[in-house]
Amino acid sequence: MVFLCYQTCSTCKKAQKWLDERGIAYDLRPIKEENPTEEELRRWHQMSGLPLKKFFNTSGMQYRALGLKDRLPQMSEDEQFALLATDGMLVKRPMLIGEDFVLVGFKEAEWAEMV
Repeated sequence: MVFLCYQTCSTCKKAQKWLDERGIAYDLRPIKEENPTEEELRRWHQMSGLPLKKFFNTSGMQYRALGLKDRLPQMSEDEQFALLATDGMLVKRPMLIGEDFVLVGFKEAEWAEMV
């Protein structure tokens, strides 16, 4: 599994602690330094079954600075994927990617079902 996180994010820390306490093995990938590629994001989006908007960090400073709340509805999926691939801080975190699942954000009950 791959665990994408931002090391100073409190939710990411909570999710990492949850994984560690359960002895769940993962490869840590810092989202800011190793931003997901457009290809990865497309694959993960398809695997997740979630709306693409769920992949955006809507509470982040970048999201607000770019005015994405108003811009996203007018953007095509291709434009949204391209934008997400430009900056890891735009991507919702933490993210846990397994062989057949993708979890976006940390909800303990949801993670317990999948992991």
